[in-house]
Amino acid sequence: MMRRPLLLSCLLMLFLGGFASADPGMWLFEAFPAAKVKAKYGFDPTAQWLNHVRLSSVRFNNGGSGSFVSANGLTFTNHHIASECIQQLSTAGKDYMKTGFYARTQAEEMKCPAYELNQLVGIEDVTAQVKGAARPGMAAAEAGQAQRAEMSRLEEKCTKTTGLRCDVVTLYSGEAYHLYRYKKYTDVRLVFAPEFDAAFFGGDPDNFEYPRYDLDISFFRVYENGKPVHLDNYFQWSTGVKEKALIFVSGNPGSTGRLLTMTQLEFLRDLDYPTRLKVYQSRIATLEKFSAQSPDNARMAQEDLFGYQNSLKAVTGYLSGLQDKQLMAKKAADEQKLKDFVNSDAKRKAEFDDPWTALAQSMQVQKQIY
Repeated sequence: MMRRPLLLSCLLMLFLGGFASADPGMWLFEAFPAAKVKAKYGFDPTAQWLNHVRLSSVRFNNGGSGSFVSANGLTFTNHHIASECIQQLSTAGKDYMKTGFYARTQAEEMKCPAYELNQLVGIEDVTAQVKGAARPGMAAAEAGQAQRAEMSRLEEKCTKTTGLRCDVVTLYSGEAYHLYRYKKYTDVRLVFAPEFDAAFFGGDPDNFEYPRYDLDISFFRVYENGKPVHLDNYFQWSTGVKEKALIFVSGNPGSTGRLLTMTQLEFLRDLDYPTRLKVYQSRIATLEKFSAQSPDNARMAQEDLFGYQNSLKAVTGYLSGLQDKQLMAKKAADEQKLKDFVNSDAKRKAEFDDPWTALAQSMQVQKQIY
């Protein structure tokens, strides 16, 4: 999976026991439907519980999610999140991607050169401030610039007064803006990582889909002032779950395409995704040719090759969904239902106008730019 910094933090809910009984959903921590979950499932996700889950979760600066799993800073995540550090610690004579890495004592734990871990410690709704920066009569470009300047001001002020990392996050295509405050850890040390062949057993066909076949894990330890950090919130080992148990997964996801219009989806289907696939295929071929020249070349190219192969698999899946006529017909029907709902009420029609036509026109411009 091609990685990028992800700023959202959310909670995903699903049932264990197959898709037939799944009842999934994804929510922001600050907008979790606790009352509905309690009424439907008999589980009470209290504010204290939600805070514990949020504070036990961690974001890696290379785009991955992880978990604190001990009181003395032990952190758990996927192997591919650790691969950048593993490669940086490796040398031509000591390839930890190939052999794996294990620190028998804390003294043997090796510091990752460029890793940063972020723990979300505070959330503030700053929608009014950001939207208020765009004054009536401003052109769209001017309004956008004013809002970005306000976001930067809020981030700078927050960092200066708290000493934390502060990011203003755009939600719901600009309908809401939240200021996220992160505790930042920069002394991150590798504790354990299996051999690449064990972590990636089965290759891309099995990667993510069938994790039971591989050992796709790695452990780090977070330090502060030269000592392992003490944590009050962390996930403890579970002795197991039963079928149809209620399962929650917390982390820093990317984005969803569920709210895209048909015009936007058609742009992805007809232009964006096919172009990406051609680029990925070309770069994979180049990296494979480079890798074949020597074992050291293969070691250097492995991380990029893995990323492009994973992106190729992911986008191929995205495209196949958009090429499914039955799925697209259902999406078109849902969109028409929403249009009819807006147009059936004069007040709603006056408030929302016709965003579908406006988006269709903007997509024509996007095609020209693309």
